[in-house]
Amino acid sequence: MNTISIVGGGIAGLALAARLDPERFDVTVYEKRPELTTVGTVLAMWPHAQRALEAVGILDAVRGCSPVIGSGAIRDAAGVPWIEVDGGEMVGVSRMDLLRLLDAAVPDTVGRITGRVHAVPSGADLVVGADGVHSAVRRDIWGEKSSARRTPYIAVRGIIPVPVQPGHVGEYWGRGDLFGIAAAASGTNWYASYRSDLGPAGIDVATALRQTRSRYAGHGLAIRDVLAHATPELSLVQRIWTTPPVRSYVRGRVVLIGDAAHAMTPNLGRGACEALVDAVTLADFLNAAPPDQALAAYDRRRRLRTQSLSLASSALMRLALAEGAQPLRDLLLGLKGRRQPGAAVGSVP
Repeated sequence: MNTISIVGGGIAGLALAARLDPERFDVTVYEKRPELTTVGTVLAMWPHAQRALEAVGILDAVRGCSPVIGSGAIRDAAGVPWIEVDGGEMVGVSRMDLLRLLDAAVPDTVGRITGRVHAVPSGADLVVGADGVHSAVRRDIWGEKSSARRTPYIAVRGIIPVPVQPGHVGEYWGRGDLFGIAAAASGTNWYASYRSDLGPAGIDVATALRQTRSRYAGHGLAIRDVLAHATPELSLVQRIWTTPPVRSYVRGRVVLIGDAAHAMTPNLGRGACEALVDAVTLADFLNAAPPDQALAAYDRRRRLRTQSLSLASSALMRLALAEGAQPLRDLLLGLKGRRQPGAAVGSVP
């Protein structure tokens, strides 16, 4: 039996632990938090992520506690719609529910070690870095040049216990800021992003909420109404970080998955989805082939795709958070919306 150490017990790490064959592998998960998070916003599950959830065995449970995202619009800051967006069969699951279901899917044979990992664990046949954007595994093996890069933006997110207004669903693009409104099982999910000097770490949620309300005071009524109901207890704030591309997600018997491999801005709503696909793809290759072949196949399958998505997400962030070019952007999108009413171009992140 091969030994596998998974550093990180978040979405990617738990999905991998749940999918690996317990008859073939002796798996240990290292997680710094003693318990699962109790605050979390909604994550959009694209079809390829839903297939990964089905492989893990929790898709029906996820659908059972998740609203269908449905339709929405890309709008200007006042709420005037530019482009209609159809969410299709996408569902939005809260991070709390997703982690709870993934954790329950992990076999009892998997070992659990709680505590912060500062370097790559020794003694395992394979080490998997699933420890997020500030991955100690990535920094230790790929070097300091691979460390996370800070963006000038923060993400403020939350849930309010008020039913979502269907006519308000979508993203609102202002001058250097964006705001999103979507359905949640317990009410309304919202998120905001803009340039801020708070942080970079340990940002006080109440302070961030005050700054956010001030930032969006001149925006549309739908945004102001959501923020009026927001509370620190049901909100999160964090600096947005990304990771630079690397030539391979594999070095020797160390491999990266999820944000440790390809942390991207949240503008495409793909970070959690790609983490799930990473985990299931790696597990399936390991379950079916010798380790060296499995790792090489995983790297070929996932690296170029995820790095392309990371670039696309950054490009969309620059468009959505445009400042100097915002009037031209609004003019072009407004014209597109008038020429193509009701066009479906994607899905609300």
